[in-house]
Amino acid sequence: MSGSGTFAFTVHPRARLREDLARAWRPLGLVPEAVYDAALRRLPLPPVTMAGVQIGGERVGHVVLVPFGARHLLSDVEGGRRRVRRAVDHAASLGADVVGLGALTATVTAGGVTLRDRTDIGVTNGNAFTAAIVEDQIRMLLPLVASSARGPHIAVVGASGSVGTAVTRLLARDPGNARLTLIARTAPRVEALAASVAGDVEVAVAHSIDAVVDADLVVLLTASTDTLLGPQHLAPGAVVLDATQPRNTSASLTALRPDVLVVDGGIVSIPTLRMVGGDIGLPDGRSYACFAETAILALTGHAGHFSLGNPTLDQVDAIRERAGQLAHLGFRAAEPTSFGGPLSLETRTAVIA
Repeated sequence: MSGSGTFAFTVHPRARLREDLARAWRPLGLVPEAVYDAALRRLPLPPVTMAGVQIGGERVGHVVLVPFGARHLLSDVEGGRRRVRRAVDHAASLGADVVGLGALTATVTAGGVTLRDRTDIGVTNGNAFTAAIVEDQIRMLLPLVASSARGPHIAVVGASGSVGTAVTRLLARDPGNARLTLIARTAPRVEALAASVAGDVEVAVAHSIDAVVDADLVVLLTASTDTLLGPQHLAPGAVVLDATQPRNTSASLTALRPDVLVVDGGIVSIPTLRMVGGDIGLPDGRSYACFAETAILALTGHAGHFSLGNPTLDQVDAIRERAGQLAHLGFRAAEPTSFGGPLSLETRTAVIA
């Protein structure tokens, strides 16, 4: 990887603060959850380097922890933006050429738009490659759904968001016989998106998660932490692709609805990926697609910002091309898992047949 750059990737504690902070340093798991909630909310804690990143046996990046939980980021956007900006300062001080915004650090910065004034480091929200990987997974899963004569019904929850918009446009570009229901709370944005693709695909709009009840395949892309998909929402035999962080499904869903298949979304295979000193909640060799986009940009020598706000289809195609240059390292959709456990799609196919 001679001539390539280095990167940093920002993360934050998700729903369970104690568990996630223990990923940075195991003794932190001994502190009560309530203590962390109060401390992170009130104290201006600095960002920290929680892990080094190796790919292909070389040190190529860093994981930077933003000490602000998911609930804190969503309830105090301005405070969250200050903390993310400090994390980007820290990434620049580490010598990173590009920084990727993980999970809600992208959301509170409007997909990185509030950081576009940075000239010392490139910024990306990772959503172009996330959209690409989610599209790949959707097309992998479509043969597993028992669709009607009208074709498979795909419900995209969080359709008006950065990833959701790109995924919708990707599906509309090559819809086959699929039909879409776009679900989002922001009516004007999702209705405008639906109108823009209506000539290419059969599309409907809804504003409540209840609208997934007729869907064969449910794609979860919302940034909300309070939109949990429950067993009452789903059609018999539905397939769910959950690409949210923090995730919008609970492991209890499959116990309550054994007919439903839940697949982890946006996961990328990079076989030689190793984290040194901490982890991001995935085993070695796997990453989130937003992380992978940041690595791809650095390893292929990209300079400047990349995906800010909503990624365009040109950006999705461009990051796919760059990933192709690194095919020897992986950078493709990982083998499917459900809540981190192995998943046999062949078994599902046999059941449907």
